[in-house]
Amino acid sequence: MPPRYDDQWIGGRWTASDADRRLVVTDPSTEAPLATVPAGTARDADLAVRAAAAAFPGWAATPVRERAALLRRVVEGLEHNAERFAQVITAEVGAPSRVALRVHVGLSIGMAGHCVETAASYGFEERVGHSLVVREAAGVAACITPWNTPLLLTVQKLLPALAAGCTVVHKPSELTPLHARLLAEVFAEADLPPGVVNMAVGTGDTLGAALVSHPLVDVVSLTGSTRAGRQVSALGADGVKRVHLELGGKNASLVLDDADLPAAVDATVDQVLFNTGQTCLQWSRLLVPRDRQDEAVELAGRAMDGYVTGDPRDPATDLGPLVSAAAHARVTDYIRRGASEGGARLVRGGTGRPPGLSAGYYVRPTIFADVDPLSTIGQEEIFGPVLCVIPYDDEDQAIRIVNGTRYGLHGAVWSGDDDRAERVARRFRTGLVDVNGGSFNPAAPFGGFKQSGIGRECGNAGLEAFLETKSMQLPQGGSQNQVVGPRLRATAPAAVRDQERNDG
Repeated sequence: MPPRYDDQWIGGRWTASDADRRLVVTDPSTEAPLATVPAGTARDADLAVRAAAAAFPGWAATPVRERAALLRRVVEGLEHNAERFAQVITAEVGAPSRVALRVHVGLSIGMAGHCVETAASYGFEERVGHSLVVREAAGVAACITPWNTPLLLTVQKLLPALAAGCTVVHKPSELTPLHARLLAEVFAEADLPPGVVNMAVGTGDTLGAALVSHPLVDVVSLTGSTRAGRQVSALGADGVKRVHLELGGKNASLVLDDADLPAAVDATVDQVLFNTGQTCLQWSRLLVPRDRQDEAVELAGRAMDGYVTGDPRDPATDLGPLVSAAAHARVTDYIRRGASEGGARLVRGGTGRPPGLSAGYYVRPTIFADVDPLSTIGQEEIFGPVLCVIPYDDEDQAIRIVNGTRYGLHGAVWSGDDDRAERVARRFRTGLVDVNGGSFNPAAPFGGFKQSGIGRECGNAGLEAFLETKSMQLPQGGSQNQVVGPRLRATAPAAVRDQERNDG
């Protein structure tokens, strides 16, 4: 029998949920149950938020250096438990074991350390003329994270929030909650005060909605679909909450006519297949000069042939399954639609499991050529290992295609001339652009334009997402002239006083 969990991490201890419904966590490689967890309720949300609110004054008043010291223990806990986290992520996400350890967990540890050091060196106070400007914790933060790279995206929210002095209620995806239980243990072992970090599992329409609409929640940070972002925005608007959204993407890898085509195509295929295509940063559209499309398609197919799909626990595996039956059905439907509409050519892959796999939510890595930029597969986020090759005739047309979706999260540009590549990157309406293979920088802001989100994560911007700014107008040399009230008129500039006399 799979383990049965009946509790949530609230107020520094495992607390029984009043849920009368269970959620089954499934191994996507075998379709067998891994565990059951409670379908969290509005009462769970209320208990967690109230625990966070009670812990907030003390945590916010803790000096930054002390918060940073405690959070460094969290980083050490992540390092100490790296293998355990990787095993859990392989089981619940389906990520190949070496990818889970090196990327899912390795990047999470690096991101956590960077968040702590960012806070330790951040200027929380500054003088602006006769004003003291202070940045202080915004309050209780509800952090809602997805299933695709769950530990990384959780760390990317929770560590900056805690470093800023906020207390947190974390709602992981109900598809992948087991890593969050392990993370709660890491926070407990780091001796954070009770209630500073709380974790509750449940569905978005019940537990998530209760958290977002709770009157004691000050900040909501969501990574998820654009549909989920709209719902969270609507719920948060009633309380005029600060809402940060990192949502979907339909990202383009643009290969210019002077680029090294084989290198650009190899990098694009590698990126589109990472995590079996289940990333918001995925370059799912490959734009190439029309007269080089056939060459690009051949290169992409050859590159895909080098990836092994199979059991994620096998060290030889490069691609695991999709996360769920629903994800499998969605991606399969997009592949069917791509083959039946818009004139696109299916040149690799297609529907059905890869050969030799009779169970699990596996799909075949797929390539479409001659994709119409306005077709379904040219516009919508597929979230699977599907590459759409789109030919273009000139640079201006290519830029129109790059920017011609409702999304604006990520992209790439490739050129034999770095200066030209940078000029073209400036024309992307996206929050992040990789120029000739530039690597990810955790100190730089990350987020999207248009329907890819609101706000930024990572670096100083990620910390500031959980800070409020307060200005204190200090007396100048004992002068009383700055007091607001009857004396304000006497301190106003002469031109303003003259204008008021004329108006009067």
